[in-house]
Parts: sequence; structure tokens; C-alpha cells
Amino acid sequence: MAEIKNPSGKSLLVPSVQELAKQKLSTVPQRYVQTQHEDMVIISEEPNSILEIPVIDMNNLLSTESGTSELDKLHLACKEWGFFQLINHGVSSSFLEKVKSEIQDFFNLPLLEKKKFWQSSEHMEGFGQAFVTSEDQILDWADLFYMTSLPKHLRIPHLFPRLPLPFRDTLELYSQELKNLAMIVVEQMGKALNMEETKMREIFEDGLQSMRMNYYPPCPEPGKVIGLTPHSDGAGLTILLQVSEVEGLQVWKDAMWVPIKPLPNAFIVNIGDILEIISNGIYRSVEHRAVVNSDKERISVATFYTSKHDGVLAPAADLITEKTPARFKSIELKEFLANLFARKLDGKSYLNTLRI
Repeated sequence: MAEIKNPSGKSLLVPSVQELAKQKLSTVPQRYVQTQHEDMVIISEEPNSILEIPVIDMNNLLSTESGTSELDKLHLACKEWGFFQLINHGVSSSFLEKVKSEIQDFFNLPLLEKKKFWQSSEHMEGFGQAFVTSEDQILDWADLFYMTSLPKHLRIPHLFPRLPLPFRDTLELYSQELKNLAMIVVEQMGKALNMEETKMREIFEDGLQSMRMNYYPPCPEPGKVIGLTPHSDGAGLTILLQVSEVEGLQVWKDAMWVPIKPLPNAFIVNIGDILEIISNGIYRSVEHRAVVNSDKERISVATFYTSKHDGVLAPAADLITEKTPARFKSIELKEFLANLFARKLDGKSYLNTLRI
């Protein structure tokens, strides 16, 4: 079997925004100013807003009594929103508090310590920014720490294996807990799509898991920058944990940016491009973005899953009929990821290249 190479691409090296923010600037450096940003601020803030992302209760989903109605809710959430909050998911709240506090400590390490984990010109993994493809690209107001977490043999030697203790052990456990959770969630999605019972598990078994920790520092002119450029996720499934209680994530729905109000100890789950392809367009990966504010930092950690890392990505055979022919071309997952990481973030532009 051919050696499986780590799929993450390269990104140009850029300064740390966290360090920049420590200088107590009164204006934003030009390289972070998003001139198109004004047109984007059409946010739904209606107090009685029906526009709130759905909440799915995992206990209900797996229970014999309420399973069917919760499954219908899940199906609708994936079709209409591409996003939902997951409660009663079985990952203990005390463990999540430990994960949050250790991620916070990791971002608070002295710069010299962080330099050991910095991106190189060869690799996008580590501290830095992702998807920076040119020197004149306008940058997001954020730092990230990105790494492959599973399968273990694809980890970059100086990152996960060298993280300080107890953080490394905590993330090892978190990575396993979230893999188990992701498998349950995709199996339930398969059920909602009326796919053959074990199909979704087979598609996602041995997938890639990667983590992206996001740090959004306070900004002197938050209206002029963006924390995370609007995009849909390239993965199959994303499970996000809010580390700090600060809002910032927004979802594009009904031609508006809808703010997500995170529930305590909930995960925010969203459909990525890979699942849109597998579901043959029934489930949608939806554009989202992150905004920043002037006085508080915001930290989150997103865990991404892909389908089988040496497999072919295509609409599931169960979902292709005469009435619903395949809407996407087949592509090897390796090629899909290589193309994804070679571009800058731009809405759903990459997925659109694969539509039939």
C-alpha cells in the first residue's frame, strides 16, 4: 500500500495577531482591513428571532421513545441549516472545562515557547494562519494552531507528540472522545437519510481527524476586520467547542448573518463539503464566519473529520436514483484535500468546481 502522506498543505508565514494586539494599537494595520466588510454586516439581531440554529439532544436521538422525532429534527437541521448545537452528548462537562482551561494556557505561553510549534514554510500545521496564498492577501484578525490528530501515524513529529503535559494527554483523550462522538453523529445522519445501516460508518471509518484552535484577540476597530473569512468547511463534519463564552460565530441563512448563541457545554456541529457530496446535496455545508470585538478575546477549538483517508469521495450509492442522479463528480480524498489546501478561503467556491 502506498505511503499515506499528511494532507495539509502550505500557508505563507504571517505575524502573530495575538502579539500585535498586545501593543494596544488604536488603529488596525492596513493588511487586516477588509474593505468589502461593510457590505457584509447585515446581521439578524431580532430579539424574537426565529433564526436560531436548531438544538439536538443526543439522549433523545438515541432513545427508543423519542428517537424518531429527534431524528426528524436532525434531518431538518442538516438540510435547512447545515448547523446545530448538540446537547447531552455524553462528554463530561468537567472534562470539557479541563480542555478549555488548557487550551487557554497554551495560547498564553510565552512567544519563545510557542515558536517551537510555529508553522514552517513547508507545512500549514502549527501556530500561524491558514490558507494564506499571497503576500498581498488581506489577513484575518486571528491566530490559529492547526494539527492532524488522527490517525496517529500522520501526526507531525514536533507538534502533537511534543505538546506540553498534561495538555498532550488531555488532547489525546479529547481526540478519542470526539472521534467516537463523530461516528455516532454520522451514523444517525445515515439513518435519517435512509441509507443502509452500516454504510455511513464504513465511509467515515479511518477518516482523518484534525484540530484547529482559534484565538481572536480584541481589536481596536472590530468593524474593519474579520476574525474568520466566510467559508464552508472542507471536512465531512466539524465539531466546535467554545472555549470562552464570547459570541462571534455567525451562519449565513436566509440572506443574513445569524449569530450563534452557544449553550453551556454544548458542541456546535456543522456539515462540511465532504458530507454535502456524500449526501448528494441533501445536506448542505453552509457558509459561516467569525467576527471579533473590541474588549474581549474569543477562543474556540474545531475538530474536523473526513471520510476514509485513502478512499474515493463520491455521492453515496444508496442516494443515487433515476430521479436523483449524482450531483458531484467522484474524486480521491487525497486529491480533494490537496486542492482544498492550495486555495484561499472563498465561500463554497471549491465545492462548486465538483458539481455536475
